[in-house]
Amino acid sequence: TLYYFLRLCLDKILLQCVLQSRTLSGADAINALRPFYFAVHPDFFGQHPKEREVNENSLKRLNGYLENLQKPGFRSFKPTQLTFYVREREPNSSNVQESFSASGFRAVSFTLHTRDLLSTVLDILNSCSLSTEHVQSLNVNSQPHKEAKSTVNRPIKWDKTYYSFTGFKDPEEELEQAQRVETTLISWLDDNEASAVKKLKKSLPLRKELERLKIELSHELQLSDIRWQRSWGIAHRCSQLHSLGRLVQQRPEILKNVKGRTVVFTDRSGMSAAGHIMLGTMDVHHHWTKIFERLPNYYKLQKRLLLLEDRISQLLGGIQVIYIEELQPLLTLEEYYETLNSFYNKLRDSRLPFHPRSLRGLQMILESDRYAPSLHEFGHFVIPTVCDPAALQWFIFAKAQEAKENLKRKEEMMITEKELINTSTERFSLDRLYKEPSVSSAQMIDCCKRLLEESLPYLQGMHLCISHFYSVLQDGDLCIPWNWK
Repeated sequence: TLYYFLRLCLDKILLQCVLQSRTLSGADAINALRPFYFAVHPDFFGQHPKEREVNENSLKRLNGYLENLQKPGFRSFKPTQLTFYVREREPNSSNVQESFSASGFRAVSFTLHTRDLLSTVLDILNSCSLSTEHVQSLNVNSQPHKEAKSTVNRPIKWDKTYYSFTGFKDPEEELEQAQRVETTLISWLDDNEASAVKKLKKSLPLRKELERLKIELSHELQLSDIRWQRSWGIAHRCSQLHSLGRLVQQRPEILKNVKGRTVVFTDRSGMSAAGHIMLGTMDVHHHWTKIFERLPNYYKLQKRLLLLEDRISQLLGGIQVIYIEELQPLLTLEEYYETLNSFYNKLRDSRLPFHPRSLRGLQMILESDRYAPSLHEFGHFVIPTVCDPAALQWFIFAKAQEAKENLKRKEEMMITEKELINTSTERFSLDRLYKEPSVSSAQMIDCCKRLLEESLPYLQGMHLCISHFYSVLQDGDLCIPWNWK
């Protein structure tokens, strides 16, 4: 019949095209995306914790998408929206390693809906305004972007009458429909609840083990808290606590100075600007031992740091110098001391005429990558270490009243946020409701208010994280964007 004849012709043509053109391998894709990884890698956003976290989450989702493309029989056409903060290029730099400024970046959002690695790589590079010329050097049939899509995915563009006659689905039409359908909270929960429940049940024994280890170590060492800088999986966290437990058994004498302190598992070892003991997850016991041995010296430096903060406060009319972990880069105690000392010397030499205690009750943080002072929505001043003293004096005087109002609003907002989290947790029978640090209190409040207007039986017993994207974490936590539809 004509139907089978047409189908046979189509299959032969498709097979020919597959044999004639070589698609990208996984290794080729990684090489082609090197400029992109260099522009968005979280390690380059150390002084911008919010942007770093957004890039970390987006890279996880991108890697999952790329892995799926390499699986045999991959047929999913569901668009995946990603947002990255891309480091800006210097206009006159030709060297890739030097072509990005130290702190400039821009937000880029794009949707992936391609079905092969080559088109996906080109999509990513073009979306971020990165060159695609180097892709031509790979031994692949890499034509211009639109041609690449049609060559790899659809070698022949069939007339619409072919699909209406044969009953086959038009892939272009399917793609357009998928792009038109915006992901909603209800539809996403419908599609992902089963997967999340399965992962959550699997993680429950490890979650209990983690809680047990944390309680035991906190009690044995008389710690104030044990935290993690990043959202590592439960198994990874258990492994880190087991390592600390073994060190306690082997060298109990070196842990006598940790009473009342907070231990944070992070990327490097030392003491943080907030006075927490940092244990680098890539370091061996020898490095951890050195940190515990140095604690008395760290405590002496911390006292000097607090004295330095008091001196700065006296020079600025009693304004309190604070360090906010969630909003500032993770600095070591030594790095933060140097920052404070440099700022203090500059203030002392300028002799600004602030009236003693005229600014008591106000707060400020220091940042080394800014050039102009600003006032945060939470009421604290953000002061650059290189700020001109005269401009600083004028700015603080001009914004003092607004700062007081913002501080008062912050207290009210924190109370409202806590109440809404408790109400939402109880209403939906959640096991846990929390947010990523990059989600503000105002965003969390808006999200919870709208959630409470919905009926969501899917959430019973779940761990719900308010984020910027939809995703199911490896241990079953559901992540939804704060501005869900």
